[in-house]
Amino acid sequence: MIRPARIQRLLYLGNVVVDIVLDVPALPRRGGDMLARGSQLTPGGGFNVMAAAARQGLPVAYAGAHGTGPFASLARAGLAAEGIEVLLPARPDTDTGFVVAMVDDTAERTFVTSRGAEATLTAADLARVTARPGDAAGLSGYGLVHPSNRGALLGWLTRLAGENTVVFDPGPLVTSIPPGALDQVLGRADWLTCNAREAAALTGEERPAAALRALAARLAGHGRPGARVLVRTGPDGCLLSSFPATEPLAVPGFPVTELDSNGAGDTHTGAFIAALAAGADAPAAARRANAAAAISVTRRGPATAPTSTELAQFLSGVLNTGR
Repeated sequence: MIRPARIQRLLYLGNVVVDIVLDVPALPRRGGDMLARGSQLTPGGGFNVMAAAARQGLPVAYAGAHGTGPFASLARAGLAAEGIEVLLPARPDTDTGFVVAMVDDTAERTFVTSRGAEATLTAADLARVTARPGDAAGLSGYGLVHPSNRGALLGWLTRLAGENTVVFDPGPLVTSIPPGALDQVLGRADWLTCNAREAAALTGEERPAAALRALAARLAGHGRPGARVLVRTGPDGCLLSSFPATEPLAVPGFPVTELDSNGAGDTHTGAFIAALAAGADAPAAARRANAAAAISVTRRGPATAPTSTELAQFLSGVLNTGR
């Protein structure tokens, strides 16, 4: 196995969409209606991962498809505001898609997605994208669900140099990914990061630790014994695999008052990659990612990742209180 090089940039190949976020007391009953207490219109999807990494000082480039229209303009404005480079030209004939995200009083979020230009990535698009030495390629399960994106991404992945780190988050639609495509990505992933629900869907194991062990074994079965698994466990923090050890390492979370869990997993992933790029080992990077996600859930909206200064201040306060 080729040892991945030190990460210098996140090259993200997931999907940027626009989130229409509605704060509701609870989900409306079937056929019913409900007044939202508040709403937001903001870039979302893969944007949240990239923004989280960029706010920690890691250079980021977006290699996904994007369209022409009001949603696409909003998405590109958000990318520009975060200093994220856009590598592909806009699709002239379709707008970027959107997600209706309903956040209820338990801080849980429920999504309905309408696809747009981000679901039309082609091999010709990715022929323009060459990973640099030191690039970490960020892949999302959402891309593997869309047929056009899936073919383009799997072809591009076969050409990726072995020293480039691959970070894969299968996302909530993991059961919709064709098994062969999932196996191909897992066969190249250096990091698999997912939440406990997704880990259970991948393995059939309800207990996060058991699911992590099963995922680590699955990666090893693909000939990547050094590949690692991270399973997010919400307020408890996350679990890490540690080859060749068999028992997961628990990295505790930080107690906060949760307002909105939308985007917390994406914040965790982006902050984790940025911490690895800064030279942190996996447990230290996971601790920083746990802290970033904790800050994120105290804010309303999907792209609520902290800046590097905010994260440092939070961790300094934790240290001073002995937590």
